[in-house]
Amino acid sequence: MKITGISAVVVNAQMRNWVFVKVETDAGITGWGEASLEWKTRGVVGCIEDLAPMAVGLDPRRIEHLYQVMNRHAFFRAGVVGMSALSGIEQACWDIFGKSLGVPVYQLLGGNVRDYIRMYDHLGGGEMNALYLQDQPERMAERARESLADGYDAIKVLVVPMAEPLDSMAPLRHADRCMAAIREAVGDDIDIMVDLHGRTTPAMAIQFGEVLRPYRPWFMEEPCPPENVGGMVEVAQALPGIPIATGERLVTRFQFRELFERRACAVAQPDLCHCGGLWEA
Repeated sequence: MKITGISAVVVNAQMRNWVFVKVETDAGITGWGEASLEWKTRGVVGCIEDLAPMAVGLDPRRIEHLYQVMNRHAFFRAGVVGMSALSGIEQACWDIFGKSLGVPVYQLLGGNVRDYIRMYDHLGGGEMNALYLQDQPERMAERARESLADGYDAIKVLVVPMAEPLDSMAPLRHADRCMAAIREAVGDDIDIMVDLHGRTTPAMAIQFGEVLRPYRPWFMEEPCPPENVGGMVEVAQALPGIPIATGERLVTRFQFRELFERRACAVAQPDLCHCGGLWEA
């Protein structure tokens, strides 16, 4: 079996675009993957077009070989844009591999570990006119109650303003109000994850953690920019009992290695659309 074509399919989703990768073969089997990278659509599509000639003519089932061919083709290795493109192609090849054998991909990876996966709701989901609602504690509480009614037992929230500086006491007080409203709305048995989007310094992240502690956050995500591993370590050591999560903006296993070696996080969050695909994750 040989790859005959690779193309990007862009789907507009109002706030952002979804980027899907279509891989076609001479056996008539088509595979699909996802390479969505918010607000970097043209860059990702361009990388998909650049990588396609390297993969055309090769066997899509030799996934590690394809990965190495596409990843090592140039002096400059791929960053998040290039790895998102590669991830989408890699996923599509797994799709082809599974279809060629008539089995789901998880069987090719050693079988399913769980029969079900716990889901959480993001309180910003589905609100095109308010995005993340972080400036409206009452509305966040209302959305939390809606999540509870829909059957969720875990939610994730962004309790910092989208574009304001986080180097003063005002954002801390605001986060306190938001978390108080949400915890009161859902009670004590619902897990609440808090995302800081990597927008705080280590010192400020520690203050946020102390403000959030009474509300028992299940984890605190990206308290520092993801490349600041030392800062992440500082935050983790200063906030015992509050797990630190990070990883959605990292690519390849090598960027995760330092996190693990330095015990910078308790929850690793590789994104299959960015990190290098299923096998890399």
